[in-house]
Amino acid sequence: MDAQKFLAEFGHIASAPRGVAKLRELILELAIRGKLVTTSARSTHAQNLLAEITSFRMELISAGKLRRPTPQPEIEESELPFILPETWAFERLGNVCEIVRGITFPSSKKQTSRSSDVVACLRTSNVQSEIDWDDLIFIEPGFVGREDQWVQKGDTMISMANSYELVGKVALVRDVRERATFGGFIAAIRPHVLEPEYLYLLLRSPYMQAQMRVTASQTTNIANISLGGMRPIPTPIPPKEEQTQIVAKVDELMALCDKLETQQQNRRKIQNNLRQSTLQAVATSQSPHELQTNWTRLAGNFGHLNDAPEDVDEMLGALKTLAVRGLLVDASSTPPNLDSIKADCVKLREKYISDGLMRRQKQVDMADAAEIYPDHWAVAAFDELAVVIGGVTKGRNLRGRQMIVCPYLAVANVQRGYFKLENLKTIEIAADELAKYQVSEGDLLITEGGDWDKVGRTAIWRGGAMNCLHQNHVFKARVPSAYLLNDWIELVFNSDIGRNYFAGASKQTTNLASINMTQLRSFPIPIPPIDEQRRILSMLARLGNRCGEWRSQLKKKHSLARVLADAVVSGFTGIAIEKEEEPMKAPQTELIAMLHLDKTPDIKDQAPLATLLARHNGAMSAKDLWRRFGGEIDAFYAQLKIEIAHEWILEPMPAEVRGVSA
Repeated sequence: MDAQKFLAEFGHIASAPRGVAKLRELILELAIRGKLVTTSARSTHAQNLLAEITSFRMELISAGKLRRPTPQPEIEESELPFILPETWAFERLGNVCEIVRGITFPSSKKQTSRSSDVVACLRTSNVQSEIDWDDLIFIEPGFVGREDQWVQKGDTMISMANSYELVGKVALVRDVRERATFGGFIAAIRPHVLEPEYLYLLLRSPYMQAQMRVTASQTTNIANISLGGMRPIPTPIPPKEEQTQIVAKVDELMALCDKLETQQQNRRKIQNNLRQSTLQAVATSQSPHELQTNWTRLAGNFGHLNDAPEDVDEMLGALKTLAVRGLLVDASSTPPNLDSIKADCVKLREKYISDGLMRRQKQVDMADAAEIYPDHWAVAAFDELAVVIGGVTKGRNLRGRQMIVCPYLAVANVQRGYFKLENLKTIEIAADELAKYQVSEGDLLITEGGDWDKVGRTAIWRGGAMNCLHQNHVFKARVPSAYLLNDWIELVFNSDIGRNYFAGASKQTTNLASINMTQLRSFPIPIPPIDEQRRILSMLARLGNRCGEWRSQLKKKHSLARVLADAVVSGFTGIAIEKEEEPMKAPQTELIAMLHLDKTPDIKDQAPLATLLARHNGAMSAKDLWRRFGGEIDAFYAQLKIEIAHEWILEPMPAEVRGVSA
């Protein structure tokens, strides 16, 4: 790609995800290839510098300050990765610098406080864009076995053992703030005669980063760069006088990147503020005319206000607020059947009390409703519409009672509108308490506490774990009336109206907030007629699907922009693009036959899938069973395998598995 094409595509590159980062990579790559500064006619040849480096290294060896290195073979023509200017030369990295691995010491011997008998020790966490001299550990100086293992000004510290994303990260030691050594997971790359800042930018370049990563061996979580693999890397060396010019030019261009990045961040901040204020105006419209005016303003500036996939979440939040305020569909001609709703609740509460599932609760008053709802709607305290029960408490004395072990829902498992069921914890309860604390299909689970913006998270239980309980920090509520939908209550609690109520009612500390049962029972619930509830939820589902499509389009747009930026940099540098693998989120195979119950599990068995099958006449498609299970696909397959092994579910035939197009 030539410069004209690059300039023509510059705007797309800069605005792409990580676009400025790609520009930085391009600057570094052009710098080490001799394409950033013009070679002066008076420049010496790099071979003169290499001869000076060889002489300097021999003096260090003679003085006992450098161990005699293993001789490196001459660089073959086939090893040269790209063409350099005539006055430049390739040399192996180990022949122009010293690479010193850090020290090792027992973990028990490190400390976090300074004292007169210890010295500072740098770790991988200290290797940031600059050396972090604040977060240090300290060790006894006796662990430093050689003089070269002390940090020196001009060293480039490199992370030698880290995650694959962070291994190879480098930082230049611009000054030594205190006497310090460095640990075994990092190394010091110490230049010989080379300009330290040139070596630093060289090691940050995509070419050198790729070459060093090639040498890395990898375990499950950690990649280790090999010293033996680093030393032979063919390294581009410019004449000594050009190195300072290259560093100055790179600094100049990086400063422009900093400025561009700041401008983009400011633009994004302004865009976020405008979008949020526009959506707020739509969501708080007080009349159809005001809603129409604000919606027209939003529609006219849609492309300017929404740019990233995450912007869709704010739009969906505004739609939920409109739904709860009754502004999404036409009004119903009949009022809600509030008397029947309340009567059904009273009947269920009395049954729970007589069955010993709860104690009689003191009646609570409805909190003030901060919102204005349609005139034909009703508003009532949640306590008049649903029965709310607290969960099981850990650490109780249950000695002498028959015990069972059950999984339970904690705050982290209850999200807004769904559950995270991976790695459910278990708890012991008395066997006769199961009916009290067990969650049933259709129950609303509401979180008591957490971060201030997570209080009151609500989801409807649709199955997914056998004999599952709820912890005391998760409230359980059951709405018994056919005239009030669980999905409507879930929507109200998870909307901004619900979130604002819970945030205002909660008791807050520095980082945490919590509500009590009285505050939950006092929530002023807006109640549309049942037909209007259904129409609102249906409309919101359709709009939610459109938002999902829109999010996919924005994600695709960003993905294409990133591919373009990668391709442009690759076109200039010749370095192949590393394709990022996305985690698989959906099954690549699908069971197309029905799954059938084999033998019904006992109540104590952990067989959520077989239990779901038993509730549905013993048969269900794998896809439907997975959806009702509510967990990740990998967790579903793992659980299915367990239950087939226990003969709770019949094993499907191999021919009943087919591939699914990606």
